Amino acid sequence: MIARRALAYAALIVVTLLVLVPFGWMVSSSLKRNNEVFTIPIQWIPDELRWENFVDIWDRIPLATYLGNSVYLSVMVTLLQVLTGSFAAYGFSKVRFPGRDALFLTYIATIAVPWQAYMVPQYIMMQQADLTNTHLSIILLQAFGAFGVFLMRQYYMSIPDELCEAARIDGLSEYGIYRRIMLPLSKPALASLALLTFVSTWNDYMGPFIYLTSNELWTIQLGLRSFVGVYDAEYAMIMTGAVLSVLPIVVVFLFGQRYFIQGIATSGLKG
Repeated sequence: MIARRALAYAALIVVTLLVLVPFGWMVSSSLKRNNEVFTIPIQWIPDELRWENFVDIWDRIPLATYLGNSVYLSVMVTLLQVLTGSFAAYGFSKVRFPGRDALFLTYIATIAVPWQAYMVPQYIMMQQADLTNTHLSIILLQAFGAFGVFLMRQYYMSIPDELCEAARIDGLSEYGIYRRIMLPLSKPALASLALLTFVSTWNDYMGPFIYLTSNELWTIQLGLRSFVGVYDAEYAMIMTGAVLSVLPIVVVFLFGQRYFIQGIATSGLKG
């Protein structure tokens, strides 16, 4: 038993180190000169640590603007997805109406449709609505998500129906049950959905790339393109920007990891 547990921990440590290797290389590259990034063999600790890269990047590109745009879009999309996902999930799990399960399966089936299949129709819709080159286009397109509905419904299914029935008998409306009972009991699932949505929106490249053309609207992911030229790229600066872009995600995860793990674990208790 002890040997098996030690072997399991050893395997986990090895896998963790393998996962952290790319991040270690990214941090190491952010402290190098541009011509030192792809040296072979890899020099993990540079002879000269160029901490000034983290100062120079703020002067090279409007990094504060890019980070602000990323924060704005990520927060707005996260709030809307948590609201719409939890509200729809309540209807699919606790409200009985004809065709509920069939409608839910049809909606969840859209997860299997690749984004490239409806990318062009979406763009045409936004163009006709005169919403291209605005943050509103990104917010509207990502404010609803089938995955969020699925995640929240699975969690709501683990909450006894008797609670809702008792609340209805006491005269509480469906909106009151959702607000006063379901939301307070679903904090772990809400935190999980919020964290997943925030990270997905923060790291999104193709959405802003398609809809945002003005430099002042760019996110950090688009802003790092400024270091890519026609014939070469400033990889050290790209890695510096990547390190700075990862820090907000790390902070968010550290604050929400307890709820995130609990929400993921409990969302699959009952199908």
